[in-house]
Amino acid sequence: MNTDVVGRPLSRVESRLKVTGAAEYTADVRVPRLLHGFMAMSTIARGRITRIDTRAAEAAGGVVAVYTHETMPRLKQPTYRPFFKPFIPIQSPEIHHAGQPVAFVVAQTLEQAQRAAELVEVEYEETGRPLGELAMGVPFLAPSGPDGPNTFERGDVAEGMARADVRVEAEFTIPMHHHNPIEPHATTAVWKGSKVTVYETTQALGNTQHVVSEALDVPLDDVRVISRYLGGGFGSKGPVWAHTVLACAAARAVGRPVKLVLSRAHMFTSNGHRAETHQRIGIGATRDGRITALDHVSTQQVTRGDVALFNSSEPIRMLYDIPHLSNVQRTVRLDLPTQSFIRSPEACSSHAQEAALDELAHALKLDPVELRKRNWSSRNMADGEEWGSNYLRECYDRAAAKFGWSRRDPRPGSMRDGGELVGWGMATSAHTAGGRPGSGARMTFDVRGRARIQVGTHDLGTGTYTIMTQIAGEVLGIPVEDVLFELGDSAFPLSYASGASTTAPGVGTAVNRVCSAARKAVIEMAVSQPGSPLRGVPAERVDTGDGHLFDTADRRTRVSYRSVIGHGGKPLHFEVEPVDTPLGYSTGAVFVEVRVDPLLGRIRVTRVVGCYDPGTVLNRKTARSQVLGGIIWGIGFTLFEHTLVDPATARIVNPNLSGYLIPVNADVPDIQVQFIDRPDPASDALGARGFGETPMTGVTAAIANAVFHATGKRVRDLPLTQDKLL
Repeated sequence: MNTDVVGRPLSRVESRLKVTGAAEYTADVRVPRLLHGFMAMSTIARGRITRIDTRAAEAAGGVVAVYTHETMPRLKQPTYRPFFKPFIPIQSPEIHHAGQPVAFVVAQTLEQAQRAAELVEVEYEETGRPLGELAMGVPFLAPSGPDGPNTFERGDVAEGMARADVRVEAEFTIPMHHHNPIEPHATTAVWKGSKVTVYETTQALGNTQHVVSEALDVPLDDVRVISRYLGGGFGSKGPVWAHTVLACAAARAVGRPVKLVLSRAHMFTSNGHRAETHQRIGIGATRDGRITALDHVSTQQVTRGDVALFNSSEPIRMLYDIPHLSNVQRTVRLDLPTQSFIRSPEACSSHAQEAALDELAHALKLDPVELRKRNWSSRNMADGEEWGSNYLRECYDRAAAKFGWSRRDPRPGSMRDGGELVGWGMATSAHTAGGRPGSGARMTFDVRGRARIQVGTHDLGTGTYTIMTQIAGEVLGIPVEDVLFELGDSAFPLSYASGASTTAPGVGTAVNRVCSAARKAVIEMAVSQPGSPLRGVPAERVDTGDGHLFDTADRRTRVSYRSVIGHGGKPLHFEVEPVDTPLGYSTGAVFVEVRVDPLLGRIRVTRVVGCYDPGTVLNRKTARSQVLGGIIWGIGFTLFEHTLVDPATARIVNPNLSGYLIPVNADVPDIQVQFIDRPDPASDALGARGFGETPMTGVTAAIANAVFHATGKRVRDLPLTQDKLL
């Protein structure tokens, strides 16, 4: 095997295609006779359509068709769960939220479709005042959801609290957030007879295939989904949303391909969001810093007609060795669009937990790092099982040393630089990974010794093309230049959705298995072929590297892959079936420095140091990029991001990137990243765990903790805006 391929900071194998514009994203797809779609959206949040007039829209230039609930082809409500919306729009006059599609326009150009959508006239009857804020609804306990039960008990919390010498209680609020990947959602539907090819911005080819099949009553094998490049997704492209099936239905109705690209405003009501969350947390500990009990109640928004929760509480249940614990997740039904998961959904409960731990450390007069180390657990505390590996304590030590934590004066407001207050804070990063259905893989070795591997997975820009190429090169012992990894087509063996940090462990396992099978087969050929230098050598004594097979007892006895496969005169084909991946837990420690202007209340994050344990680091460059992205998003999460809802109308009032603030270059500090880089023996992906969602967790609490250290003021309501400090 090559031993220097995995881990190398290899540049992305598709980077040239992207920087030259040759990579074709979904909105770039061009097919003959293409038409363009655009949707008109409701302006009320609760009620029904009493009149809809499309005559002006239909008379506009270039318009081919305008579909309303009266004329849109009938669609079946999918039962396949990744269709999260509890209804399909433009099928009835009922309005469930503002920004719901009420008409679908098809025209020769995008501009013509947009103009015609503006001409659709709609009159409504509103049915009562809509509910748009968490405080307006009545909390209730929902049944178990995709992330497990909504109640979790361990031990006796009352007993644990009675044993505590110090107790801390706090409430934390996090507003609604929206995915805003640089590439908006897009669908191009192309019918050929009864079969449809759907070019889709998706993190889940199989989800799209199943939902389109069910909604349009088409056999599954007659639906092909293609998505070779994604400009980000952050979870928004994991479920299947209504605009996809509407575009497919419109294309079938008009008999021509239809492309639909959501506007930025459409993306605030059409493809999910992180629900508004309120958390109440109580922690008790002995004087020496051992946590005796934790009580956590989380309340978050769902839409009417659905009760699935996605801001899960795994960190509360799993991370620390707490003998007595209660965790309850409640819901409130509101007249808002359907909520969903956003990258690092565990960041919400992580924020409350890690901020409350800082408050506990302050009450105990104990260093926040030491508090966490004293309550470290090598086990998954939710089920008592040992993790495959857990180097979190080493992460604390290495990141603290790099940051210079020992120089911290623990007194709030004690550190200054000129006229600015300086604060240092830290928190644990932790997120589950894997634990989902695995992936299949297909491979062909051609007669020139080159490997083509196909998996129906996705690359959101995280580096899937590259790390899978590296795994294949490592296992086969061939140069990465001789590996072609293909993805993004439902005709390939399908993988689970690229979400929940499953791609590296799931697809990585499949690539490892199919390449191992191929390597074994070629070795067996090499030791049995007449004329082979390795003929008669025991197969277990043969190793591979640099495109060759060699006798480990005498490395000069070797033969190339090309010679072995070429001797047979035909390509070799291999395929493996999916295997489920075990649940993993990637952890780390993040340390943050902030500077606060005491007159203006302005907060700047000026330095971040993180150390992480993702198992084997498959590519140091792409892994570091995942950390940078997670930390930058954490800064935005803590200081800027906030979807604003008008409580009187339940309408989103900042559905654009001018009002929905995210970090820019000037907000990004010096970020230093370290990795433990030791394989997890529980992972068949060469020891790698899923990691993409881990780096954002902890950042929000570390910043809030640093702000307290700088100012002496606890702000538990995100984002940490200037008015809250002043």
